Amino acid sequence: MYEIRFPNLGIDLKNVLDGFYIGNFEIRFYGVIIAFGFMLAYLMISKEAKRTGQDPELYLDYMLWLVIPAILGARIYYVLFSLDDYIKKGQSVKDTIIGMLNIRGGGLAIYGGVIAGIITLLIFAKRRKVNPLLMLDTCCMGLLVGQICGRWGNFFNREAFGDYTDSLFAMAIPADWFGGKNFLLTTVNRGVITQSMLDHVLIVEGKEFVQVHPTFLYESLWNLLVLLIIFLYRRYKKFDGELFAMYIWGYGLGRVWIEGLRTDSLFVPGLGIKVSQLLAAVCVLAASAFIIYRRVGISRYREEQKKEQ
Repeated sequence: MYEIRFPNLGIDLKNVLDGFYIGNFEIRFYGVIIAFGFMLAYLMISKEAKRTGQDPELYLDYMLWLVIPAILGARIYYVLFSLDDYIKKGQSVKDTIIGMLNIRGGGLAIYGGVIAGIITLLIFAKRRKVNPLLMLDTCCMGLLVGQICGRWGNFFNREAFGDYTDSLFAMAIPADWFGGKNFLLTTVNRGVITQSMLDHVLIVEGKEFVQVHPTFLYESLWNLLVLLIIFLYRRYKKFDGELFAMYIWGYGLGRVWIEGLRTDSLFVPGLGIKVSQLLAAVCVLAASAFIIYRRVGISRYREEQKKEQ
């Protein structure tokens, strides 16, 4: 049940647990990884703040401000586009609210956390009277580090994967993890399990496996590429806010195609459009427009300066 295979890479992980217990209290690896990602993000942000002559303590204060809004934002975003899972006929208001607040049952969306983080930053920057665009530039690499780590929480949870594939990076998850093949049959076209997965069930040593795209891995690697590009470019940025715009553009571009592979996406009610895919496309367009607008403005300013000379 706890086995995970990458058959085309010859990798067989026999005992990948999703958490552990301290006494009777369960600690999930997802939460541990998110916390670890927060710490690594702050270390990256702190180093970038020092490099640019800012006070790292400012960003420690911001991170303390950020924790609760980010979790709430990620949860609210998820719940808003999954209302049918929480609002059920005959269920009491109390049980509905408890279900919406129960993050231990799963359901956090990174976009909601990022949106909440940006709003929190704008409020924080205004109160501290600092440049919000410079803060966004300083934070974007730390945000990427957090996202790179965070996606591995999906690995331990066996979630955020795509449809069937037999590609090099194909990941095989035991059918027992989902309750066995008989249970899988009841979930076709209603959730994360598709008919294509069932048509290509992999049998190894008498065990049935569902073979899928490890989209969490694709996104983690894509974010690593975006991080490297921003890291190499940061010394040459032309204006405050450019690095953050590059992050929005790069992350959005990757999310457009990766989200298209996933089977557990949230949809815009009544439209059949994947929320994250639509938002990612909007982010790419908005970031492109912002970069072009600022660069054109800089070019015009330089031309005017030359004329005055």
